[in-house]
Amino acid sequence: MSFEYRSVGFIGLGAMGKPMAEHLAKKLPSETLIYVFDVVQAAIDQLCTEFPNKVVKSANAKDLAEKSDIIVTMVPEGAQVKSVYLDPQTGICSTDVSKKLLIDCSTIDTATSLLVKDHIYQNFPTASFYDAPVSGGVVGAVKGTIAIFLGCSESDTNLPRLTHLLQMMGKSVIPCGGPSLGLAAKLSNNYLSGIIAIAASEAFDMGMRSGLDPRVLQKVYAAGTAQNTICDKFTPVPGVYAEAPSSNEYKNGFKVQLMRKDFGLAVDMARRVGSRNVLGEVGLKTYTDAMNDPRCRDLDSRVIYRFLGGNEDWKGKDGIDHWDLHHQRT
Repeated sequence: MSFEYRSVGFIGLGAMGKPMAEHLAKKLPSETLIYVFDVVQAAIDQLCTEFPNKVVKSANAKDLAEKSDIIVTMVPEGAQVKSVYLDPQTGICSTDVSKKLLIDCSTIDTATSLLVKDHIYQNFPTASFYDAPVSGGVVGAVKGTIAIFLGCSESDTNLPRLTHLLQMMGKSVIPCGGPSLGLAAKLSNNYLSGIIAIAASEAFDMGMRSGLDPRVLQKVYAAGTAQNTICDKFTPVPGVYAEAPSSNEYKNGFKVQLMRKDFGLAVDMARRVGSRNVLGEVGLKTYTDAMNDPRCRDLDSRVIYRFLGGNEDWKGKDGIDHWDLHHQRT
């Protein structure tokens, strides 16, 4: 099945949004223009320079919406989503978006997403709005391997077109049901991911303090019932998995304050729907404290290993594998 894309707009060129927009620029047909906007002008200029005949800058969200048939938004918080869509002067909905396809990839609270959706459906009944949060981190966004949780039913007539477009940016697109259910799925996922990162950091630490090499521990977890993506590809201990943010001084990952935000949204959602979480408040306090720790702020959320006192220099600062040398002597 082939689809025609005359023009696509992309709002939000941050750590996740920029590589997602780059994939669209590389994979959409040559005749399809991509209009972009971000509050950081340098991010716009960089993308326009990288794709001079493909990517076009926009003055604001309204300007972008007027020129785009499909609009993708990727911003950090619910207040920004609300502003991008509903600002009466410069928002997407300050112009006619009838018949347009609107896709919000931001991870926000379900109430704000439903508010935006209701406004669009009431004022532009022929427009289609979907929540489509993503998972996989900056590494996944760059590689094009993110998972996208789509607030869309299997029977929705737009699903094939949505899937085709979103798969240009990610590896898997999972329809989760109706409006806001993509977000509910994402918050549930990030709650679990956040808990696993804390547990993995504690497990590595106790094993290493007992004399185990963290590379051996990773193999043990991968082979046993503790197997999980955090230990496999986002290993909290530096130097165990080369592509993990921890091995790059915890840079270019999912920032600890964003994990705290998503974790808090998940705890709020659980409270609202009557779910009992025995780990929720403990996890939230842990990420809140780590976020406010100057050693951890603005770094990948698996820096929780550092916050909990894990040994990052287990190989030695001189690059020699002191772990192996020590165990050869003993």
